[in-house]
Amino acid sequence: MLSVMGRLLYRLSLAMLLLSAALAQAGNPPVRVATFELPPFVMEQGAGLDGFSIELWNEIAARLRLGTDYRVAPDVQAVLQSLRSGEANIAVSGLFYTSERDREFEFSYPILNAGLQIMVRGSGDAFIPSPLRNLLDLLFSRTTLAWLGVALLFIVVAGHVVWIMERRQEDGMIASHRYFPGIFVAMYWAASTLLTQAEEMPRQWLARTLAVLWMFVGISFVALYTAQLTASLTVQQIKGAINGPEDLPGKRVGTLLGGSAVAYLKQQNAIVQEFQETAEMYQALLEHKVDAVLLGAAGQRYYANHEGKRRVTLVGPEFNKNDVGFIFPPASPLRKRVNGTLLALREDGTYQRIYGKWFGAD
Repeated sequence: MLSVMGRLLYRLSLAMLLLSAALAQAGNPPVRVATFELPPFVMEQGAGLDGFSIELWNEIAARLRLGTDYRVAPDVQAVLQSLRSGEANIAVSGLFYTSERDREFEFSYPILNAGLQIMVRGSGDAFIPSPLRNLLDLLFSRTTLAWLGVALLFIVVAGHVVWIMERRQEDGMIASHRYFPGIFVAMYWAASTLLTQAEEMPRQWLARTLAVLWMFVGISFVALYTAQLTASLTVQQIKGAINGPEDLPGKRVGTLLGGSAVAYLKQQNAIVQEFQETAEMYQALLEHKVDAVLLGAAGQRYYANHEGKRRVTLVGPEFNKNDVGFIFPPASPLRKRVNGTLLALREDGTYQRIYGKWFGAD
C-alpha cells in the first residue's frame, strides 16, 4: 500500500514539474531569431527550417525552455539590421566573426571554425576554354607583353645598326640619307626579318653578315615565343583558369551580399558580384555569369556534394579561417545562457552528434 502511494506521489510530482515548466515556457515571450537561408546551416524544408545551425539552436532553446519565432531575412545585411533595430534577439545562421561586426555586436562561443574556399564550374576534369577567349587571353597575357617588349628592343637596336651601315651605300635598301624616314625603313626591315625572312639584303658587306646573324636570331626568337605560349596554354587547359586565391585578381567572382568575403575580394582586385541568395549565386556560376564563387568552405562543400555534384568543383586550399557562431545585439541577457548551454552540448556529446549529421565525422 505504501509503495503504491509512493509511486502515485512520484508521478504526481513529476507531472507538476512538467506542467510548471510548460507554463513557464508559455509565459515567456518567444525569442525572435533572425536568419537567412545558407545551406547547410539554414535550409527551408517544407513549411519549416532545417540545417546545422537551426538544429543546434532548437536544442539550445529546448534546454533553456524558450520558444522561437523565426524571422527569415533575404540576406546578411537584413539579418544584421534586424539586430540593430531590436527586431531580433539573436542571429542564427552561418555568419563569420569579423572585426567590423565585433564593433557592433556580441558573439556566442563558436559553433564552427571554417575558412573561405573557391568554387568553379566543371567536375574537376580538364578545363576546356572557349577558343576565342583563349586567343584573347594569350594575346593580352603578361607573357605576350613581355615578349613584345623584348622584340621591340631588338628591332630598335637592329634597325639603327642597319641604318648606320646602309644610309650612305649607293643603291642600298635605304634610299634616304636622313634619319627620318630612313630609320623607319630600317626598323621595318628588322621587324620583318625577325618574324619572317629578309625581303631584301643590305649592300654593305658587314651589314650583310649581321643580317644573316639577325635571321638566326629571328628563328630562335619565334621558336622560343611559340614554346612559351604553348606551355602556358597547356597548363591552363589542364589546371583551369582559377586554381587558388592568387588567380582571383581581375576575375568575376560571386559572393553573398554583405558577406565577409566581399572585403577580401576587393583587396584582391577581383570583380565582385554580390547576390542575395546562394541559389542565385550558384546559378550565375553555372550560366557563366561569374568565373568563380567565394564563400565559406562548409557551404561550398555541401553544394558541391548535393545540387552541384558533377557540375562544380572546389579549387585551392581553405583559407582565411575564422569562427562561425550566433550573433547578439550589445548587452544581450541571452548571450550568457546560450554560451553555457553550448558548453553543455559539447560536454555531453550532443554537439558532436549534430555536427556529424551535417558535416560527417572528422
